[in-house]
Amino acid sequence: MSTPDGTSHNAPHGAPYDFIAIGLGPFNLGLACLTEPIDDLDGLFLESRSAFDWHPGMLLDGVTLQTPFMADLVTLADPTSPYSFLNYLKQSGRLYPFYIRENFYPLRAEYNAYCRWAASRLSSVRFGHEVTAVSHDEESGLYTVTARDTTTGEHTEHLARRLVLGTGTPPHVPAACEGLGGDAIHNSRYLEHKEALQAKRSITVVGSGQSAAEIYHDLLSEIDAHGYSLTWVTRSPRFFPLEYTKLTLEMTSPDYIDYFHALPEATRHRLEDEQKGLFKGINADLIDGIFDLLYSKSVSGPVPTRLLTNTALASASYDEASGTYTLGLHQHEQDRKFTLTTEGLILATGYRYRVPAFLDGIRDRLRFDGSGRFDVARNYSVDVTGHGVFLQNGAVHAHSVTSPDLGMGPYRNSCIIRDILGREVYPIEKTIAFQEFGAPEGDIA
Repeated sequence: MSTPDGTSHNAPHGAPYDFIAIGLGPFNLGLACLTEPIDDLDGLFLESRSAFDWHPGMLLDGVTLQTPFMADLVTLADPTSPYSFLNYLKQSGRLYPFYIRENFYPLRAEYNAYCRWAASRLSSVRFGHEVTAVSHDEESGLYTVTARDTTTGEHTEHLARRLVLGTGTPPHVPAACEGLGGDAIHNSRYLEHKEALQAKRSITVVGSGQSAAEIYHDLLSEIDAHGYSLTWVTRSPRFFPLEYTKLTLEMTSPDYIDYFHALPEATRHRLEDEQKGLFKGINADLIDGIFDLLYSKSVSGPVPTRLLTNTALASASYDEASGTYTLGLHQHEQDRKFTLTTEGLILATGYRYRVPAFLDGIRDRLRFDGSGRFDVARNYSVDVTGHGVFLQNGAVHAHSVTSPDLGMGPYRNSCIIRDILGREVYPIEKTIAFQEFGAPEGDIA
């Protein structure tokens, strides 16, 4: 049969999969690694891209992960897995250099290479398959996942008892910049546009987190060679460091998930804003590095750069004739408005989860909270049965800082596998924190 656009369409065939995972970021890739050796669990992983690539636009030289190497795809669930980062290093002849380096934090490009290595060894992964629709049959209890081969255009259908959603969080563009025109970019495309940006007379970075800081440092380091002026605009009152003390890190734990998930919805949503510094701050070493770079460059004279804090982007316009952007800015503490003109514009404005359009066919089977976001259960399910559709990431409002944390990926995947199989394949930690997040059941003597 054929689809409305004339491409062929193969009907589902064979036994249904136990689950189909849609999207292949680090979390679903970790799930693929952990399920590969389980003989009685049959999964299929569909990814629209032709190969694994993790934030390629931000693979700057020398930039590291913000989590140590043990937060790889599998180790915190199964330290003996052949898909560990250490095994990747051993197989690629890099284990001793990594040991001598004495740094727990892998380079970001190195982590991406590791993930590509793991993906190439999995039998369940299908690249170049874009999921276009999902439906559910009440009688059989099965989901039908329709995917388009991005090379041939052919559509195929696959049956599954469960789904795992891992499409990630797409780049967020502020409302003021939607349809802006010109060549403004989100930071996710920075490297591919870096050369063109550096040919401009002025560049402005808008954003408050690690990505904004990395790009600012990168552009500042080469400012003398290209002669542009450089501005960093952040609505944060200061350049907040990532909170990385050990008792704070206990919030990335099963204990804190239990506590946070049980809070009222309104409380969780309030805490979501208050806790941004726990996972959206800047590495303290990078903040110091920026200051040191500014200081060293200032020895020979004023540096053509400005750092504007407490300043929000309120409006933006583009003039095609001059090739410039005019940004309407608002300094909150002074309640003062002003404009900034720039030729280059980089929006380091983060990522926000959006419910994929291919889920429209099963929307009535999915749960949503009062804010229209997924109502994510403690076991990571988002469907009305509580065990049919699971979500990777995209749940800071329900699972707090553990949702985007790479180190919690193996834990979440262990829980999903347990729910699908009805048994605990990988031992799941229940309580690891020294501190107590909630009030005790009774008075303390």
